[in-house]
Parts: sequence; C-alpha cells; structure tokens
Amino acid sequence: MADMEEVPRHVAIIMDGNGRWAAKRGLPRIVGHTAGVKSARNAVEAARELGVKILTLYTFSTENWKRPKSEIEALFNLLEDYLDKEGDRLGRNDIRFQVIGRISELPDSLRKKIEERIRKTRGNKGLILNLALNYGARTEIIDAVRAIAALVKAGTIDAGDIDEKTFSEYLYTKALPDPDLLIRTSGEFRISNFLLWQLSYSEIYISKKLWPDFGKEDFKKAVEEYRKRERRFGG
Repeated sequence: MADMEEVPRHVAIIMDGNGRWAAKRGLPRIVGHTAGVKSARNAVEAARELGVKILTLYTFSTENWKRPKSEIEALFNLLEDYLDKEGDRLGRNDIRFQVIGRISELPDSLRKKIEERIRKTRGNKGLILNLALNYGARTEIIDAVRAIAALVKAGTIDAGDIDEKTFSEYLYTKALPDPDLLIRTSGEFRISNFLLWQLSYSEIYISKKLWPDFGKEDFKKAVEEYRKRERRFGG
C-alpha cells in the first residue's frame, strides 16, 4: 500500500467510452456497458488496495434520459443485476454503498434495491462506494438553492449567514469531502456536468483508454500521477 498521506482520500471517475468501445467491435452499445461493469469492479478493488476512502462513479446522468428507451432500460437492468450480484461482495469487503442524485425519479424496482443495499451496508467502515445516479451538477446546485431559499423564507437561517460551508451542507455530497482526484477516460477533456462545485480544486487525470479497457493498473497509474503533483489550492 502506498503512503497514506499521499493517497487521494476521494477519487471520482467519469466512466466514458462504453458506447465507442462497443461500436469499434461492431457490437450493441449495451455490450459496452456490460464490459464497463467489470471495469467498475476493478476500480473498486484498486481503490481498496491503495487505501482510497471514497470512490464516486458517474453512473447515470440527468442528460442520459435523452438516450433511446431500450438503452436506458438495459442500463437499469444492469444496475439491478450489479446490486444483486455484488451485494455479498460489498458486505464481505466492508464496503459502504451510497448514491447521490434524484433517486426518487428512478424505476421503483431499482430504487428499492438501492435503498436495500444502502441500508444493509450502512454500518460498514471500509471504502465508501458512491454512485452518481440520475445525477447532474446543475440540478444538484438548484436543489441546494431551493432548500436554502425555503429556510430563509421560513426565517430558519439568515441570508447574510450563508457561506461556502453552509451551501455545501445542502448538496447531495454533504457528508463527503470534495474529490482529491478526478479521472476521466476516453481522452475527453470535459467535466460533463459532474460535481461542478466539488471539483473546484481537484486534480484531473485524463486517460485515452475507453472505460471498458481501463483496468486496475490504469487506476493505480492515475493515483501515482496524483502523488507527483503539488496541490496549492490557489495559494
């Protein structure tokens, strides 16, 4: 295990390239998503081995609803299958499962399995596996603003007392520290409406590999690159 002082506490990943991976092979997009599940499992294992405390995976965005209905349904079925098959593994490895996003808008069957897995792993003390599901950073910020505005209107808090700390407490990630490292695959240089507030001072690592080709050694390479950087936070 690497020096814990140099290992990022929170790693976030934009898992990009499943569709292109499948297209390059003349396969349906869902085959790429299925292959991507294996890469997600590898990332979880690598994070545990390195001592990362939190791993946030951008799994389904608010913009992904624009995709064909058949692809969306297949994605949700994959998620349900993952929760069924990985449930015991999460428990054995002391992994705590969490989700951020507008979960209430997901299909009932998927939402119930998510809530069940959150409940069953709540007491685990190891890695926090945090899936961003039906997540969009602008939506998150709007939800936070609405919640704070309602409190101001009710006289619970004074508008003049709102600062960065207060605002952060009303984001979906309120119980988590900001990511130290953002990894994006497929060689794209975009944040894609992901954790806009939280990524303010995160280190960014871009891999040219498509997500299904991104393995444990690639994850470790990203962390090793992070360890070489000097974080100044604007100072």
